[in-house]
Amino acid sequence: MIREKSTDYSVWRRLSELARPNWPHLLGIVLLSFLSTPLSLLMPLPLKISVDSVLGNQALPNWLQAIIPDALEASKRNALFVAGGLLLVIAILASLQSLASWLLQTYTGEKLVHNLRAQLLWHVQRVSLAFHDRRGPSDTSYRIQHDAPAVQNILIHGLVPMVTSGFGFFAMLFVTLRISPKLAVIALLLSPVLFLLARHSSRRVRAGYDEIKQLDSSAMLVMHEALASLRAVKAFGQESFEDELFRRKSRMRMKEQVRLASIQASFHVLVGVTIAIGTSVALVIGVSQVMAKAITVGELLLVMAYMAQLYEPLRTISGKIPELQSSIVSAKRAFSLLDECPEVSDSDGTLASGRVRGDVEFQHVNFQYTQGRRVLDDVSFKIPAGSCVGIVGPSGSGKSTVLNLLTRFYEPLSGQILLDGYSLRDYKLAELRQQFSIVMQEPMLFSTTVAGNIAYGRPDASRDEIIEAAIQANAHDFISNLPKGYDTPIGEGASRLSGGERQRIAIARAFLKDSPVIIMDEPTSAVDIRTEACIIEAVEKLMRNRTTVMIAHRLSTLEKCDIVLVMREGRLNMITNDLEEAKLQLMKAEEFPERPGPAIGPMLVG
Repeated sequence: MIREKSTDYSVWRRLSELARPNWPHLLGIVLLSFLSTPLSLLMPLPLKISVDSVLGNQALPNWLQAIIPDALEASKRNALFVAGGLLLVIAILASLQSLASWLLQTYTGEKLVHNLRAQLLWHVQRVSLAFHDRRGPSDTSYRIQHDAPAVQNILIHGLVPMVTSGFGFFAMLFVTLRISPKLAVIALLLSPVLFLLARHSSRRVRAGYDEIKQLDSSAMLVMHEALASLRAVKAFGQESFEDELFRRKSRMRMKEQVRLASIQASFHVLVGVTIAIGTSVALVIGVSQVMAKAITVGELLLVMAYMAQLYEPLRTISGKIPELQSSIVSAKRAFSLLDECPEVSDSDGTLASGRVRGDVEFQHVNFQYTQGRRVLDDVSFKIPAGSCVGIVGPSGSGKSTVLNLLTRFYEPLSGQILLDGYSLRDYKLAELRQQFSIVMQEPMLFSTTVAGNIAYGRPDASRDEIIEAAIQANAHDFISNLPKGYDTPIGEGASRLSGGERQRIAIARAFLKDSPVIIMDEPTSAVDIRTEACIIEAVEKLMRNRTTVMIAHRLSTLEKCDIVLVMREGRLNMITNDLEEAKLQLMKAEEFPERPGPAIGPMLVG
């Protein structure tokens, strides 16, 4: 669900909001950049002094005579030293200005990018899972990592140079106008031509960069899937297929980039030719004025130097307009993430829950992920606090959806879900999630230490509490045998641990969090019988005095459950405390999957 469509106006408004905390730094960059203009105006002056006052017979400029000793005016050799010294001072000041500006630009730009990336990551973690189901992680990651730096390109390397160049242009124009009005008019006449060229080029470049960004995201998706599923790729011998798919996406991107480069190169050629025409006309007029003794040779050299500097701001401004199109496209893509509204809103939650008892009730709940068949159809049941409930059913019957709705990863289409008699919407979302500990079929572990993974739900836990949780989860023995014990880094994807070891760390995490409601999604489906027994023993200890909802394909895992819910095609088909009856019903559901079971009204479990 999109909150606001990103337009050029909204992009600039959002950029101004993002830049507001850094306005002193941006102002400092602009002021430092403005210093470059007077320094540029002074740069040709030593050449004029050398030509007119050393090689010629002109006196030193009045302002220079006022600040140097009379002795230095006595000879042409002294005047040459004055010109050389002046050139050195101007060069040192220009270098210091450039250094200070570069450091401040780097700091401010990196800070802007850091803040935007942090804001994007904070936001995308709070949008619903439905958004991530639609978008996928690759495109979101690309926008955070590669599109977010656009804010630096626009504000620091785009807007500031354009403002500085505009100031420099008018300053140079004013000085040139004082020396030779005809030459100043020539430069002024070129300005509209350059801006028309920039406007025409920018429109063509904008559409191309939009296509390139989409191709980049598409290629990144192929690469991410190939690496994430590398075992499957190798098992099926599809390395060549994935390689060709990536190459095809990259070739499409390369062709589009070359096409854009040709457009931009043509633009720069036209700009160069236009400026060359203006410079040649200015040279002809300037030499004619020297021959007519309207200006001196030194003044001609000074004006021609100013003309070169006068065209440089025009070149910068006209060049930045097309170049910024890539960054504006990236900024739109980054801000579009912030425009995604969280589909699970926390705005209505006002209930400060503390620790709940664990009474759960589904009341006529309906749900569907997309337009089409409902995943849950009028599901109703009650679970008293402290009960253990197993959920079974064929794949696609809605078992995992029940858990996703209970933890409020998604919102029901209709009906409501109660916890201790209150709707889930009444709870503050963060406090609601604290009531649940989740052990998934594929436990998600992070590339930190074993202790860090166990303490993920309680970062302030002590080492003794972490060890006690591991002992309860039957994980302490194998953790102690790791190279660094609890301080052993697990590595990305927990590839250094077996499936059973990962599962027991996840169970230890649930022990440490000590939530009143435990949710388990097939916790033993990916382990052998021996490991299963170890995990079941840990699970039974975890279930004590807690409400437990467990999905399992192995009915033996559900022996300790008080009741079993049999799901079939999104409907609650049976509630029973007889595992054999549940097994028989499950076999019938798999034998006749097209026949829906009856909808069961609210029933008390336990």
